[in-house]
Amino acid sequence: MQAYLNNQFVNSEDAVLQVKDLSIQRGYAVFDFFRTVNGVPLFIDEHLDRFYASAAAMHLKLNKSREEIKTIAQELIKEAALPEAGIRLMLTGGYSVDGYQLAEPNLIITCNAAKTTTPADFEKGFAVITKEHQRELPHIKSINYLMAVWLQPLLKEKQADDVLYYTKESVSEFPRCNVFIVTHNNKLVTPVRNMLFGITRKNVLALAGPMMPVIERDIPLEELLTAKEIFLTATTKKIIPIVKLNGKQVGDGKPGVYTRKIYQQFLELENFLATGKKL
Repeated sequence: MQAYLNNQFVNSEDAVLQVKDLSIQRGYAVFDFFRTVNGVPLFIDEHLDRFYASAAAMHLKLNKSREEIKTIAQELIKEAALPEAGIRLMLTGGYSVDGYQLAEPNLIITCNAAKTTTPADFEKGFAVITKEHQRELPHIKSINYLMAVWLQPLLKEKQADDVLYYTKESVSEFPRCNVFIVTHNNKLVTPVRNMLFGITRKNVLALAGPMMPVIERDIPLEELLTAKEIFLTATTKKIIPIVKLNGKQVGDGKPGVYTRKIYQQFLELENFLATGKKL
């Protein structure tokens, strides 16, 4: 399998960084990730928008145009020849002279098999717990997953699939997913601040608009605990219902009516895009 490191294609095992890179010394890097189906990248322009925005916000200069990155990604996709793949873009803080100052960024692009959720995963749903926490620089897709990794033993102890962060004002996000609720008057609501704006989130907002009122606002934890339906969205998870929250059943413990409708529309959108057609 090939990878791309700075200005050349190399074997994946040769795509290595020096230990003085700021991604290793300080966890300073940004990344993005998109999927391909039948060799077709899904939502690539939206992912590149976010990748460039994250790099700029972290003061990292990306010396490749969007078209150059697309060409590199297509070469990796072609070489891998996988029915479903994941392209990961990462831009690091570079080889710092003192382990603290920014240097020339290193660009790494990889292509590997992507594991995504299935219809069976959707029907089963997720059990999640909540944790009071606010991520640093939440609008940036950085490689900082310190709290999420630290919480893994607790998730195993609680037999939970994921953890949802919240503050005194609002729930915000899962470590790698966005959250939505359906209220008891059938409005779709999702947080609007202190989190990363996901690409699947963006598409769900567009798909749900014609079928129900859609609102972006704060969601206090108390409102989440009494929501009619809850689901999460992410690139590899697509849409997954939350059927248990902090040990208590959500609704009837099954995917809700609106969650199911939105899920079906999202799958139809992905299938359409996988043919190579444009919206």
